Amino acid sequence: MHPVLRYSLFAVYLLSYSLKAQTLGPLTVEKIMRDPKKWIGTSPTEIAWSEDSKMIYFNWNPDKNAADSLYGYDLSSKKINKIAPADRRTLPAKSDDFNKQKTQRLYEKNGDIFLISTTDFKIRQLMNTVEKESAPTFSGDDQKVIFTRGMNLFSISLDNGLLSQLTDFKTGTKKADAKLNDQEKFLKDDQLAMFEVLKERKEKKDAGKKITDAEKAAYPKEIYLGEKNVSNQEISPDGRYITYRLTQTNKSAKSTIVPNYVTESGFTEDISGRTKVGAPDSDAEFWIYNVKKDTTAKVSVKNIPGISDKPDYLKDYPRLDTAWKNKEREVVINGPFWSDNGKNAVVIVRSLDAKDRWIMALDPETITLKLLDRQRDEAWIGGPGIGGYPMSSGEIGFINDNTIYFQSEETGYSHLYSLDVISGKKTALTSGKFEVQHVDLSKDKRTFYLITNEVHPGEQHFYSMPVTGGQRLRITLQTGAHEVTLSPDETKLAIRYSQSNAPWELFVMDNPVISSTKTTQPEQITKSVSHEFLSYSWRKAKVVTIKATDGQDIYARVYEPKKSNGKAVIFVHGAGYLQNAHKWWSQYFREYMFNNMLVDKGYTVLDLDYRASSGYGRNWRTGIYRFMGGKDLTDNTDGAKWLIKNYGINPKRIGIYGGSYGGFITLMGLFTTPDVFAAGAALRPVTDWAAYNHPYTANILNEPQSDSLAYRKSSPIYHAAGLKNNLLMCHGMVDVNVHYQDVVRLSQRLIELGKNNWELASYPMEDHAFVEASSWTDEYKRILKLFEEKL
Repeated sequence: MHPVLRYSLFAVYLLSYSLKAQTLGPLTVEKIMRDPKKWIGTSPTEIAWSEDSKMIYFNWNPDKNAADSLYGYDLSSKKINKIAPADRRTLPAKSDDFNKQKTQRLYEKNGDIFLISTTDFKIRQLMNTVEKESAPTFSGDDQKVIFTRGMNLFSISLDNGLLSQLTDFKTGTKKADAKLNDQEKFLKDDQLAMFEVLKERKEKKDAGKKITDAEKAAYPKEIYLGEKNVSNQEISPDGRYITYRLTQTNKSAKSTIVPNYVTESGFTEDISGRTKVGAPDSDAEFWIYNVKKDTTAKVSVKNIPGISDKPDYLKDYPRLDTAWKNKEREVVINGPFWSDNGKNAVVIVRSLDAKDRWIMALDPETITLKLLDRQRDEAWIGGPGIGGYPMSSGEIGFINDNTIYFQSEETGYSHLYSLDVISGKKTALTSGKFEVQHVDLSKDKRTFYLITNEVHPGEQHFYSMPVTGGQRLRITLQTGAHEVTLSPDETKLAIRYSQSNAPWELFVMDNPVISSTKTTQPEQITKSVSHEFLSYSWRKAKVVTIKATDGQDIYARVYEPKKSNGKAVIFVHGAGYLQNAHKWWSQYFREYMFNNMLVDKGYTVLDLDYRASSGYGRNWRTGIYRFMGGKDLTDNTDGAKWLIKNYGINPKRIGIYGGSYGGFITLMGLFTTPDVFAAGAALRPVTDWAAYNHPYTANILNEPQSDSLAYRKSSPIYHAAGLKNNLLMCHGMVDVNVHYQDVVRLSQRLIELGKNNWELASYPMEDHAFVEASSWTDEYKRILKLFEEKL
């Protein structure tokens, strides 16, 4: 019988505190923007199990200290205890590197490598050095541990402790052997021919060198890197091949500088920042060192199918389109991923223009690649389990020696597939209009554990499924989101769970797939939230769908006041590719509380998952390709129309606010649809996408030097003349993400345009995400004042 899961997060212990608890009373900005650790409480994070599956560890802060501490929950005594620093230092670190029998696990801690038994849980420290060792793995025969020290790979025998160096990477270039010119060669030959003693001594020296060379131990080949950097050094299970990546930073790529004005020294100090989108990329090469042959070779990518395919957007630029001429695109090779028997290797190849991902079989002996699967997207490759950056490989692994699993948006939603690397047969293991958002493979490789949003885009549930696909067993049932950590023996689940009006708490339950004694409900471990926070009746916003102009359904949360004042505010979440119209506790908890406060004042508040938000599949994710401020903005203006129609909102009294991407949308709304929003607060906004970073922006808008039309359409600074109503901008001056320079440039533009209905609040000691309660308070008092006065 499947267990019925029933959660009761707050009802029982809220009642027990009753009138004794300090009440929050009417919400004010000053109250809700206090340091959350000091008045709300801190949810548990970084969940981990002890090796024997009897203890759950987590970071927590019930004592309102300056920083979180490590706590442990003992399943037998059902007690939580703070872990002493001395004990914490001895706890094993997380890792997933087991030997084939799953009897031993490797991990790195404080720069040293340890081995723990999964049977008696004894820990063996393999080294204690000043140098940092990292990335430990078992050799193919489980007899050695392979690890990285400095630039090189080493192995240590688990039997006798023999330490062996496997690679010899050296910086710089090898000094060439001195060569004699013709004159020097003549004199040397003449000397040896003339003097017998010289000739005999040379013959003895050469013979001795020959003997010495023959007796010399076999060391790895010296590999000189020049000015390149080496990374991703890995050895094949049979020890015959070592793969590595060489990258060379383009010296012409200019980095930005962020001035820091308020410093301990009293002087302005410069913070070295990132490059801007379109800066020259680093070159990346994938190499193989054949240990037996003592040779190195670069893996060629010229024969990858579609390597020269040009992007469709070039059709808008005839000169660039004509000049393409089968250009070989730059790619990054990730991996390899090896089968347990060491006979099959797979790599993930991603194009730097983000429009292709190839899964390919690697033959290290012939140094060749064979196509297994290709995903092409004229927008950009991304989605859950896939990743959106060339250095990301996404979810991939071997189910058995011939079969891999991976995720693809082939159907428009990220789903799980298996593929036989020998026959090439691909099988869809999941399907439907939902996303597989996380995948774990059980230790016996018979079961997949999945988190999906198939019940509702705003819910995340945990499932089990046979590795061959088929029917999924839903393990979590309560509305909200579940983050699940399996115990090492896979018999229990540690669950972080939250609802839309209740922060994350920690629960534990038996795994119904394995456990013979199935509990009927999860047991709540933590009670993190303060009495004061619980004294207010935080709203569960109504999750609705709004029909967009193009017929698509926009998921949104609406906060309804008991008595409307005819005014409305639209909150725009940040990050672009992020989700907020869901049924779990938002990372925008301050904004959530502010929205509750607005509703108390009679405002109707709308929070939309506009185009590009996560959780809704490929077409929604890429809906902003080449036009940010297009469909993502019209989704918000459609939301404004929906409020007018369904809630009787005065069309002249609608405000909008948001941070980062939300700040960008706010600007685009006030600049390009000036009659929709009477007032807007743009917090740390991007004002010109050509000034933002490469990995994020180039995916969506390509590069400014090759797709200038996309940047002109998408950057608020080019539309500033359209400002008609009231604008507040707030920005941290040491923002290393969206630079303060963005808002300064826009301010100058507004000055030159003669606009006088805007203001800028600057925060000298804040980065992109504010830290100080005083800054949060000041910012949101200004936002409230804007809405109260201008709506």
